[in-house]
Amino acid sequence: MKQWYKSGAPWIWLNAGAVAISVIMVLGLIGLIAVRGLSHFWPAEIVEFQVGDPELGLGQMVMGEHVRSQTIPVQVARDAGIAVPPELGEGDLVTRHLIKQGNRDVTGRDFAWYPELQMSEWQTPPDAMVLERREWGDFFGYPLRLLEDGEVVAEGEGLWDELQARIDRGNELFREIRRIERRDVGVISERMEELRLQQRGLQRDPDIDPDTLADALDRIESEGASLQAEFEVLREELEVLRQASRRDVLVASVAGGEEVEVSVGEIVRAVQPNSMSLGAKAAAYVQQFWAFVSGEPREANTAGGIFPAIFGTVTMVLLMSLIVSPFGVLAAIYLREYAKQGPLLKLIRISVYNLAGVPSIVYGVFGLGFFVYTLGGSIDELFYADRLPSPTFGSPALIWASLTLALLTLPVVIVSTEEGLARIPSSVRQGSLALGATKSETLWKVVVPLATPAMMTGMILAIARAAGEVAPLMLVGVVKLAPTLPVDGSFPFVHLDRQIMHLGFHIYDVGFQSPNVEAARPLVYATALVLVILIIVLNMTAISIRNRLRERYRAASD
Repeated sequence: MKQWYKSGAPWIWLNAGAVAISVIMVLGLIGLIAVRGLSHFWPAEIVEFQVGDPELGLGQMVMGEHVRSQTIPVQVARDAGIAVPPELGEGDLVTRHLIKQGNRDVTGRDFAWYPELQMSEWQTPPDAMVLERREWGDFFGYPLRLLEDGEVVAEGEGLWDELQARIDRGNELFREIRRIERRDVGVISERMEELRLQQRGLQRDPDIDPDTLADALDRIESEGASLQAEFEVLREELEVLRQASRRDVLVASVAGGEEVEVSVGEIVRAVQPNSMSLGAKAAAYVQQFWAFVSGEPREANTAGGIFPAIFGTVTMVLLMSLIVSPFGVLAAIYLREYAKQGPLLKLIRISVYNLAGVPSIVYGVFGLGFFVYTLGGSIDELFYADRLPSPTFGSPALIWASLTLALLTLPVVIVSTEEGLARIPSSVRQGSLALGATKSETLWKVVVPLATPAMMTGMILAIARAAGEVAPLMLVGVVKLAPTLPVDGSFPFVHLDRQIMHLGFHIYDVGFQSPNVEAARPLVYATALVLVILIIVLNMTAISIRNRLRERYRAASD
């Protein structure tokens, strides 16, 4: 036993056990996030039941999706106003169920707890439907008839197929409206702003000839009138489209029989999960998950999709990588290959190591004070003075968020690159010099290529940290809802002065700032899962590049 202990085998097994436990914990966490997030998109059954005692006139019909159940002590149930039978003692438990009943515009709340003691038997009516709406959350009820300009066009057997066709039409109209509002109207607004700035610049120029000024102002006024006419045409087109989207109305009944009118133009999709086959549910599941990944957020980020957050995260990480790579690599090369060894160099290295441990929020405060207010404000004064006091680069934006993250991850890249340079055998350097290469040629054509796998390791660590950061980004460029993407078809195509959405901040906002906690809960898990998958994809891409470089230079390093 003593010899076995001295052999070091116990430490090997201890390390292996620690690694196994860590892997199990990571996989368990990812599995929990995946189950909680992905299950949200499966079409759940719609249940209907009665609450209360109908003989005493207390009956209430409830319809919705069962979310989860909970057992509570009898005393807690009585304090909550639940009628508990007197035969139940203080040690007994009462079960209650959380129901997503939707119909916020009718009932005033999306979710409600109902005690099992006061419930009738649950029913799953096959014709019950759930409507996903752009406003007011989901709607649960029964379709009755479809109206077009107040006239009944579908009722009974053909109602559901006609409703699906009208929903498709409404979604197409909605996309056309958004296209005009964001692209066409946005282009006109930018051109009118340019004319306004030109006019301001001409009026402020003391050296301009009066006749030239008059001609220029006349030209600007003429172009402005032309743009205004184009805007009026677009406004009339938008009004026609909005009226067309309000043409169709669905009359439905909610639990209890009350009839409610729902504009078909506000419906995103409609399903009847109780009558759907397994294949139909699977198709609806894929459709809803794709809509979540490719759509835009709605209802204070508690509904809709997360595509702007995905796009903003990827854009910011890629821009950060382009910034931090050359600075980190060049700094490491200088410290390892050119700097004179001594106390000053040791102090610099200690400072670099300590920078890796600085809280990220400190980087955010620095980025806000230096990048945004100082550097961005100076750029506005030099190049965008006509737009002041409205800032262009002097406010939080994509470029400042990327620079802040580059500064935050710079120590990781420097340390990794230095370690890679230090592992290059001295025989490789000496052999290159012996063959007649200069020190510069040896460095850039022999040493640096051999150290590229270590550089990629630093980039992998930098990407993993940057993609998950939230605190500094809240100060330097990330917002709750960005109306436009930082990349579009208008010049200069990549707009570094725009604010962006970010998956990490989106998780924080939905999880802790949402007014509807129950509706936000599954979206937090789903967004977290997308963030984990995105980080894995980015890291796997970097690892693949590193492995190819390692194989390419393995023979030379050996």
